[in-house]
Amino acid sequence: MLSVRAIAEEIVAREGGYVNDPDDPGGATNHGVTVHTMRALGLDLDRDGDVDAADVRALPRAKAVDIFVEHYFDRPKIGALPEALQPQVFDMQVNAGANAIRILQRLLGQMGQVVAVDGRIGSQTIAAARAAHAAAPNHLADAYGIARRNWYYALADRRPSSRKYVRRRDGGKGGWILRAEEFVSTRYRLTDAQHRERVASWA
Repeated sequence: MLSVRAIAEEIVAREGGYVNDPDDPGGATNHGVTVHTMRALGLDLDRDGDVDAADVRALPRAKAVDIFVEHYFDRPKIGALPEALQPQVFDMQVNAGANAIRILQRLLGQMGQVVAVDGRIGSQTIAAARAAHAAAPNHLADAYGIARRNWYYALADRRPSSRKYVRRRDGGKGGWILRAEEFVSTRYRLTDAQHRERVASWA
């Protein structure tokens, strides 16, 4: 497996540069780090007494990597999960916060493990993930990627403003789906036709 920092570098590359999309609840974002995260960390980079979009725009790429490693990998204890899960749970933690863990916990429950769905990695989740991986070592990572993909579709079902992240203007797969499927074996990726069928009911 790549080092945690190398994975974080990949996440930063995947996230891209500065954006401030009114449909994104994260608000102003740079290298995947939101203004809300920067406020929580007190990162007033221009030292004007507040943390706003100007500070987000000024965030160096290397600092974003540091933030991801410390606050999105180390602090949530993703390193305690089976190695096969770590890159994509880390990626999803950056993209969707504690939902990354909740998706895993629901999946583990569906696989017969006893685990609370609380968005935190504790001893119960660690034990359940290790047991599930031991039972299906070649399938758990794919199963998580599929569950993540399904979560994106379901979110867009409920929240029309998020559909542009799931479906491109030409009807093809949007960025969220492509991002989830980067971690899914080719045989489990949806065809374009399957994707279009899944989103056909959207206006």
